[in-house]
Amino acid sequence: MSGTQHFTDNYEINPYMGKTDPINVKKAAAEHAEIKLAFEAAGIKVSQVTPPAGCQDGVYTANWGLVRGNKVVLSSLPNKRHAEQAYAKKVLGDLGLDSIEAPYKFSGQGDALPCGNFLFMGSRYRTDPRMSGFISEELGYNVINLKTVPLRENGVPVTNKVTGWPDSFFYDIDLALSVITPELIAWCPEAFVPESQAKIRRLDMHKIEVSYEEATKGFACNLVSTGQTVIMSGRAPLLKRSIEDRGLKTITPPVNELVKGGGYIRCVSLTLGDV
Repeated sequence: MSGTQHFTDNYEINPYMGKTDPINVKKAAAEHAEIKLAFEAAGIKVSQVTPPAGCQDGVYTANWGLVRGNKVVLSSLPNKRHAEQAYAKKVLGDLGLDSIEAPYKFSGQGDALPCGNFLFMGSRYRTDPRMSGFISEELGYNVINLKTVPLRENGVPVTNKVTGWPDSFFYDIDLALSVITPELIAWCPEAFVPESQAKIRRLDMHKIEVSYEEATKGFACNLVSTGQTVIMSGRAPLLKRSIEDRGLKTITPPVNELVKGGGYIRCVSLTLGDV
């Protein structure tokens, strides 16, 4: 995790921004601290680093790369986040990881969720489809390539005015799907195009379906799970109940300011190893 010292809403890099009151950085810092405490209460060891100066999205460390073993495939982020990349490489190198540069655009763990030897990977919006083969070769995952629905205005797909990239309410896959255990995922069917829906339904694993409302308004899927404890949104009561009915514990730290940047609990943390 990094921090909120440079967290702002100066530019609208995703469709969640600019829809609410301005960010209260003091409250955002308190929320970030609460999430860290929740992780630690669940038995997760947190490495705290200083956020990169001048980077409004530097709090969202999930987008810095994808880690497996002692390797990290570094992200290739949108224009306004380029300054984070060199910083992330140094920080992760200092933590003992060997860096691999991404040859195409790649949103790190925000768009790549490990599930045992499988890897759910988003495609098109923040990650180039060609990254699936690259990740498979470099990190050894069996990649499941998925596509979420595009953001549309008057029936026409939207391009983000800041990044120049195609846009979606589920621009990173961690807004549409989450890994609870290697045998259990939570996902919002309406977030995915029909081909990807069918691909997920065919998987031989347990699934919890998340409503579109909880996924978009409650950030339900943007969670962190140890396999025993799930740190998740307090605004997703249906998913919370489904998880607890399966014998897992939940912790729901308050998140009202960090969400204004388009990120939530999963977004502010990058997994470095087994939790």
